[in-house]
Amino acid sequence: MKAVILLSGGLDSSTVLYQAKAHGFECYALSFDYQQRHRQELEAASAIARSAGVAQHQVVSFDLRLWGGSALTDTNIELPCDRSLAEMAQNIPVTYVPARNTIFLSFALAYAEAINAERVYIGVNALDYSGYPDCRPDYIQAMQEVFRLGTKQGREGNAIAILTPLINLKKTEIIQLGNSLGVPWSKTWSCYAGEELACGVCDSCRLRLAAFEELGLKDPLPYSKLK
Repeated sequence: MKAVILLSGGLDSSTVLYQAKAHGFECYALSFDYQQRHRQELEAASAIARSAGVAQHQVVSFDLRLWGGSALTDTNIELPCDRSLAEMAQNIPVTYVPARNTIFLSFALAYAEAINAERVYIGVNALDYSGYPDCRPDYIQAMQEVFRLGTKQGREGNAIAILTPLINLKKTEIIQLGNSLGVPWSKTWSCYAGEELACGVCDSCRLRLAAFEELGLKDPLPYSKLK
């Protein structure tokens, strides 16, 4: 059985890859170079793909800086830093990239149908404080219908399934799951800042660090701005 895994190199997507592997799938990892600020995640994705022993790791390149609209693709938009978890939960943040998961899932669908894969795994999480609109159950349900209606495979009654094993898990639960699967956290990357070391103060770093701390564990990544 084949599965396409959307792999950013972050904590969530790496856990999903290792889970798909544990479920017995032949894994085809798919990453995206969209000229994001935090391009270190592509190096992390390659390292995780190698460590998991995927059948293939594809990197698709395109440039979302052309229209910006996100702090991750437009350096003129200030990256949120030093925010509390309560502050993060208030609104959809400027790190939201317009329609990013729709773009990613479209590529994943094409890849999956081309290689006769049965599943597409994506590490979206509806409980994250980020509140991204394209990480929620109703969005995934709508995209599943696109998968059914928009492909030959789907119209013939064998639609490729979108699997979201982390969608209702807390970050601490994701780390616990990853620990049980042997995910090498030191190879992952979560920081949005685009610096040589993880910053420790952007929303993504703070969510990650808070979860490790809550579990009484040390995050193996070095950080530049920890207090």
